[in-house]
Amino acid sequence: MTRVLLAEDDHRIASLIKRGLEEHLFEVKHVAEGFQAIKEAVENTYDILILDIILPDIDGFRVSEVLRNQKILIPILIVSALSSPQEKVKGLKAGADDYLSKPFSFDELLARIDAQLRRVEFSRGIVDFQIYAGIELNMKEQCASRDGKQLNLSSRELKLLIFLMKNREKALSRTAIAQAVWNMELNMATNTVDVYINYLRNKLDKPFPVPLIHTIKGTGYMLKHKL
Repeated sequence: MTRVLLAEDDHRIASLIKRGLEEHLFEVKHVAEGFQAIKEAVENTYDILILDIILPDIDGFRVSEVLRNQKILIPILIVSALSSPQEKVKGLKAGADDYLSKPFSFDELLARIDAQLRRVEFSRGIVDFQIYAGIELNMKEQCASRDGKQLNLSSRELKLLIFLMKNREKALSRTAIAQAVWNMELNMATNTVDVYINYLRNKLDKPFPVPLIHTIKGTGYMLKHKL
């Protein structure tokens, strides 16, 4: 699951962004102050930081500078009512990767986030996590298909498939899957992972001649075209 750190002091806007992103299967951590954003980004792993400029303690420019000085390479998307060319240049020079002016359409916010996530995936050698071995994820419509056939996945099954697609051809432990998909510790989720892998196999593999989800003895599971 994609983890978003949202630094926004306007709770109404933060609530709208958080709810909208969660509807698109993002996991969102909201903080309202700049120092909280720095602490979260340093101590935890997030896929992107959505950063307001006007924060009650230190501004977003400074937050971005501090993170870059500490070699924290999380993609930073500034979302701010400050929209002059000078302010945008200042934000990008402070280390942000993109700058979106308020007000904005939610579709544009999603597109900007996707662009930053794709950039990171390219740097990791993943050309496109949404297409693999006949599987195609449609993130906008929150659905998936294999060889053109719709899979009719539940929300949780889709989250599981997204995680497997992003980490395809890697052996994934049940612990890693539980933490990524359910945000749960292993002792609470071991059986849940196995149950949902079975649900996903029934829809992703059973109707097709070549299985893609493989059990890795002593480890967990792997999504791979040929083991």
